[in-house]
Amino acid sequence: MKRIVTLCALSFLAAACGGDGGDEGKSKADPAVVAEAQKVWKDKCVTCHGNTGHGDGPGAAALNPKPRTFKDPKWQTYTKDDRIAKVIVEGGVSVGLSEGMAPNPELKDKPEVVAELVKIVRSFK
Repeated sequence: MKRIVTLCALSFLAAACGGDGGDEGKSKADPAVVAEAQKVWKDKCVTCHGNTGHGDGPGAAALNPKPRTFKDPKWQTYTKDDRIAKVIVEGGVSVGLSEGMAPNPELKDKPEVVAELVKIVRSFK
């Protein structure tokens, strides 16, 4: 009986703290949305920002200023997710950055995809 009470108490605490006993670190995003964001990243973003987020993609050589490296810890710390999302959708000019960062207006009505792209950008910390 004592064991059952202990298990019930632990289950209650886990639920109260937001845990569900095993989904920590797993994305709650729709797999189709994640796949679409990964395709956008591969088809568009890698061209300038590179596979590893260093700003060294094949198109970077022709750009001045060079694309942002997402490996910069200071930038990662001080840049807000909503600003990254705005740049993804509206382009660099929308926040006073380079026009070389092209807008992606087709993502305006896809906030879930944009959120997944922000997660990709954040993954380079």
